[in-house]
Amino acid sequence: MTGRIAVTITDGVADVRLTRADKMNALDAAMFEALVDTAARLQQTKGLRAVVLSGEGRAFCAGLDMGRFAAMNDNGGHGTGGFRDLTARTHGIANHAQQAVWGWRQLPVPVIAAVHGVSFGGGFQLALGADMRFLSPDARMSIMEIKWGLVPDMAGTPILASLVRDDILRELTFTGRIFSAQEALSYGLATRICDDPYTAALETALEIAGKSPDAVRAAKRMLNALLPDPAPALLAESVEQQKLMGSPNQAEAVRANLEKRAPKFLD
Repeated sequence: MTGRIAVTITDGVADVRLTRADKMNALDAAMFEALVDTAARLQQTKGLRAVVLSGEGRAFCAGLDMGRFAAMNDNGGHGTGGFRDLTARTHGIANHAQQAVWGWRQLPVPVIAAVHGVSFGGGFQLALGADMRFLSPDARMSIMEIKWGLVPDMAGTPILASLVRDDILRELTFTGRIFSAQEALSYGLATRICDDPYTAALETALEIAGKSPDAVRAAKRMLNALLPDPAPALLAESVEQQKLMGSPNQAEAVRANLEKRAPKFLD
């Protein structure tokens, strides 16, 4: 148990739950730290066979904490996750905020995200870090960064490029449109829709745990190797985000959202 995440391991399955239910599991500095640290600890856990990642309360993860957007507006901002130099590679090919998502891809065992309620912005990217995504019928998702004058920068783009048709990815990124579980399934972003995604994810994880761990780990290595080299995409996320953060139009996007008015952007 950390301040933001609870972990229990039973029969080789790690049940990882975001526990900031009062804030819909929004990503503050402590949550970023907990995600990175939890993935690192599980990387070293002997006997681990599979992971289920879920959120307590009304949502999987509502995205970046509103207080962090306000801080960006007040002082020119720190990067997503609270690190000013986003281009610094602090975790291999990733920066700290990216590692909160990429760390789950790096785990040697399958990770299943059980998604209910909302999965917006950084919370959506967190779900992308899993190998599979089981959604409740009423789940809603969004690549919401554009609303705040930003771009996705938590390792989501190389994963999205492997899942979604290019024009759909562009439409969702440019508009920030909220889409349903049914749409997510049709886009390739959901593995399945379940009345109880948490229970279904645990059942699938236990099924995987009953298979040869050598074969499962080999399969994950092999499937990860099918993706193009993600390093250039992760660096590009950071370069573009760093140019945007604290810029006049990004600050205006934040002000307009906090003041609940239409933004007034300048060319």
